[in-house]
Amino acid sequence: MPEEAGGGMRAPATPEKSNGGDRPAATAVNIPLVNETQLTAATGGAELSCYRCTVPFGVVVLIAGVVVTAVAYSFNSHGSTISYFGLVLLSSGLVLLASSVVCWKLRLERRKERRRESQTALVANQRSIFT
Repeated sequence: MPEEAGGGMRAPATPEKSNGGDRPAATAVNIPLVNETQLTAATGGAELSCYRCTVPFGVVVLIAGVVVTAVAYSFNSHGSTISYFGLVLLSSGLVLLASSVVCWKLRLERRKERRRESQTALVANQRSIFT
């Protein structure tokens, strides 16, 4: 990867012992900064699909919340720590699933809008060709 001038962070490398033994000599290493294009190339565009990640985690947390809450209430431990923990897991799972639905709906709306824009541009271009 080409290094940019002044575009990286500097971090100390592992210290090496000098011959004198009194102080280790530290060298600096350039850590290149990554831009959004490089991140997209490295992850395959996965950072734009939040709903795909939150659905499995939401389902697992929701199932864990149901199980913990069921165990807590089967022992008649209303108001105990485990019942509160189960309710927190249950609500967290629901929040994760709701956020994934919201992300999915927003992505669909953006996709529809892009289609409309490209179709409008295509029709405008076609009109300009024939006139």
